[in-house]
Amino acid sequence: MYSAEAVHLRAWRAELDLGFERRGPRSVLALRRQEGPLAVQKPLYPEGEGVCHAIVLHPPGGIAGGDELEIAVRAGDRSHALLTTPGAAKWYRTGGPWAGQHLAIEVGDGACVEWLPQETIVFDGALASMKAEIQLAGSGSYLGWDILCLGRSGSGERFARGACRLETVLRRDGRLLRFERGFVEGGGAFLDSPAGLAGAPVCGTLLASAWSLETTLARCREQRPESGAGAVTLLPGLLVARYLGDSTESAKKYFAKLWSVLRPAVAGRDAAEPRIWRT
Repeated sequence: MYSAEAVHLRAWRAELDLGFERRGPRSVLALRRQEGPLAVQKPLYPEGEGVCHAIVLHPPGGIAGGDELEIAVRAGDRSHALLTTPGAAKWYRTGGPWAGQHLAIEVGDGACVEWLPQETIVFDGALASMKAEIQLAGSGSYLGWDILCLGRSGSGERFARGACRLETVLRRDGRLLRFERGFVEGGGAFLDSPAGLAGAPVCGTLLASAWSLETTLARCREQRPESGAGAVTLLPGLLVARYLGDSTESAKKYFAKLWSVLRPAVAGRDAAEPRIWRT
């Protein structure tokens, strides 16, 4: 087994900086800067020129102790970007150091960013720190989700050791709309407490911020996950949906149904699933 220092020396630091612009009727990936093992595939336009689809890749396939990932997304005024991932993000057991991911999204006036990654699996023994900051300007809109699986539940693994730090900050024109911070300790009481995760290994949060979300609330609340529990809350300027259960697949399908209801209000378009979700 490597010592903590040895693991740290083998760690990756990776950065991905993406900038989207509106050029005539087309949303384009105008800036793409990458350092280390983070990349983005060729931009795709499966629903026409107005929306640029981008698939974010992490070629190592997993995040180990000491790794640091920085992802920055900026959408200029009136542009529209949809970002997803080709598969689950895996956070491996560590020999000592924490691993971290920082996601920073800036959405210009009249622009829209959709952040729709596949699930995140935190292995038993991992030390994972995840932070997301979303900044909206003017009438910019955002629709995104995160699905977290603690332990490899498919093989019966429990999250008995390690820890997971979570933080999400969302602002519009500098005004705080949401600040959420959590700490989950492997083997801790929160995992089984009725006031916590109640023994469920999978949890998820969907956030949508745009004008006129009130018209979608009733339809969102009509949606139900195939298994587990879901709930939807409307706050000033923000809709929040939660999932808690045993299945990442159920969580993804539930959030996809909510996305199909919300997208016309958030982005002015009907839902068009990225093709990578079907491969």
